[in-house]
Amino acid sequence: MTKKPKWVVEKEQAKKASGAETVWLFGLHAVRDALLNPKRQKLHLMVTLNAQTKLADAIAEAGIEAELVDSRNFKAPIDPNSVHQGAVLEVKPLNWGGLAENCIGAEVPRVLLLDRVTDPHNVGAILRTAEVLGASAVIGTRHHSAPETGALAKSASGALERQPYLRVRNLSDTIVELQNMGFIVLGLDGEADVTIEASLEGRRDRPVALVLGAEGPGLRQKTKETVDQLVKIDAAGGFGSLNVSNAAALALYASIAR
Repeated sequence: MTKKPKWVVEKEQAKKASGAETVWLFGLHAVRDALLNPKRQKLHLMVTLNAQTKLADAIAEAGIEAELVDSRNFKAPIDPNSVHQGAVLEVKPLNWGGLAENCIGAEVPRVLLLDRVTDPHNVGAILRTAEVLGASAVIGTRHHSAPETGALAKSASGALERQPYLRVRNLSDTIVELQNMGFIVLGLDGEADVTIEASLEGRRDRPVALVLGAEGPGLRQKTKETVDQLVKIDAAGGFGSLNVSNAAALALYASIAR
């Protein structure tokens, strides 16, 4: 029998581990939205009596049996410092599908790509912004980006259940794929000479993807070389002073506003 190559074995092991992975969501808002999401596979719900009362309608709609736990002995499998509000829900990660099915179809598609943005609170806030401003998807990488966690879900305040959050193997390859779909891909860089508005003058009807890097290091060199153009936010202050989630909100709005 031929022995499988090491890379094949590793890929199969990673796929198996991914299939077995679960996430614990916490907090009334995050748990409620997950319960009401028909696409979310729900496994185990733990609630205090008070939380059960507040979530009664969502629990009934989800058709899940809740484990009632004494509020004085609420030992959920989450960080003890997490503010769970008496409700935690074990779920399977969401599967949003591929790039094309999420990024094509909107009248004027807008996409956010995150280059090594690892803070779940920032990514959660970016998902909220993306939902409010109508972005088609938020895209990070499988490694060196914030995974789907309870902290991210709580920061997203429900947006994780509705806003596509894709994680890809290689960001540069994804940028090229978007370019081949007709997207203008702009990289946010505080030292760029051109503003977002100037770059998109006369082209706002085109699909646009905005790439944001982590605070501090910013975009990787490979990312800078792959995007169509480096741009900056038209602001009085320097781009470096902005939190990445705030920068995402301003950049997305600038790409839409006429």
